[in-house]
Amino acid sequence: MSGKDFAVWRETQQAVIEQALAGWVSPLAPAGLGEAMRYAVLDGGKRLRPLLALAACEAVGGSQSAALRAGCALELIHAYSLVHDDMPCMDNDVLRRGKPTVHVAYGEAQALLVGDALQALAFELLVPDDGSVPAALAASLCRQLAVAAGAHGMAGGQAVDLASVGVALDQPALEAMHRLKTGALLQASVLMGASTGPLDALAREQLTVYGAALGLAFQVVDDVLDVTADSATLGKTAGKDAAADKPTFVALMGLDAAQAYADRVLDQAHEALRRSGLTHTDTLHALADWVGRRAS
Repeated sequence: MSGKDFAVWRETQQAVIEQALAGWVSPLAPAGLGEAMRYAVLDGGKRLRPLLALAACEAVGGSQSAALRAGCALELIHAYSLVHDDMPCMDNDVLRRGKPTVHVAYGEAQALLVGDALQALAFELLVPDDGSVPAALAASLCRQLAVAAGAHGMAGGQAVDLASVGVALDQPALEAMHRLKTGALLQASVLMGASTGPLDALAREQLTVYGAALGLAFQVVDDVLDVTADSATLGKTAGKDAAADKPTFVALMGLDAAQAYADRVLDQAHEALRRSGLTHTDTLHALADWVGRRAS
């Protein structure tokens, strides 16, 4: 897939995702909660998780409508995690996606409720009452999302992250933390999208490898950008991890070595796709390259 073709695909799908999220995140929740939820979710973000779900669905010839629901559910979990992560009791940040964080704009109590409501809505999306997602698939998607978001996934990784401030983690420990904190949802994005179509054991195994490699590469690049990009470009506070004395791949390896490591991990993602036996993986390849070359 050429860079131009991928850009067209990405922009088209991002518009579809944005429209779907705008429809599903209602402004009608009481006491201003709906407005705050929409503030947290809409008009910002790369939408990488739903893009991965849609691309994986494409690779297996699955249900686009089910994959869109899965991708948006993942995006809601991601958004809730950012709202909570930015709060004073965790990372205490004031800038996200180029605008004040939710607790700054709406207060800490409302931010807490926004996260709670977005998490619940994510699972609601996976079990629509119109029967458009078969019950067995809906149950499978719910379980995959719960595992990826919970104590042995994203939330567990966040706990390790908070416990690691000022601690010099070695590379295996740093990788293990980020496979949970960042990687679990990205890997789930691939597998949930692929679950909407026929998927043999080999393809599932290699998509699992692809998702894990992509998630790790994303975090390494994130660490690089935290050092090399400014806050305006990132849409969040640059240099935050170093200031908070958090372990990062750049702190562990140095800048050039960290970028080279990200490139090697992305090579593993591409190789997994080549071994998968799937024929429509061009978009997944392009998404991996996009992760490695992103500027924010």
